[in-house]
Amino acid sequence: MARARFGLILAVARWLASSLGHAVILPPLPQPSWTQLNAEQQRVLAPLATQWDKMDGFQRKKWLGIVKRYPSLSAEEQTRLQRRMTDWAKLTPDERKRARDRYKLLQKDAPEKKEAVKLKWQEYKDLPESEKNRLKAEASQRPTPRPAPSKPAVTSAKPQTVPNTAPPGEQTAPR
Repeated sequence: MARARFGLILAVARWLASSLGHAVILPPLPQPSWTQLNAEQQRVLAPLATQWDKMDGFQRKKWLGIVKRYPSLSAEEQTRLQRRMTDWAKLTPDERKRARDRYKLLQKDAPEKKEAVKLKWQEYKDLPESEKNRLKAEASQRPTPRPAPSKPAVTSAKPQTVPNTAPPGEQTAPR
């Protein structure tokens, strides 16, 4: 009897394995260190030089993909990419995480809200430098809003009283 069950279990396991296919787990492909990049890659990625070897493989791969597209960009787009890369490199890991989170949230927003954000951004870009500097200074003086720490539910230390619903003359024990 036990052999029959074992045989049945083994048959089901083989059937499941064959129907699911052979799953192979491949280790992530290692990405080159900074010294292994060619001169052109180092030139384009120069703003990231100090952080390159600290990056995860998938991040390096993403940047190497950008380097491949770099020659096809216009001079203006290349300049903008270099400027953004420099700004990104200046951010702390926490600031980068917040930027990624905000981007993900924006991607989930309704198209109307995305359009409103684009319009506000365009309005900001059209402001004179003096006004932009004033707004930046104002923003840097404001405290950064931090999420409040989660608090455990507070239970009342006072015992609850239950009204006495016993018929007159009968006493009930307090609950």
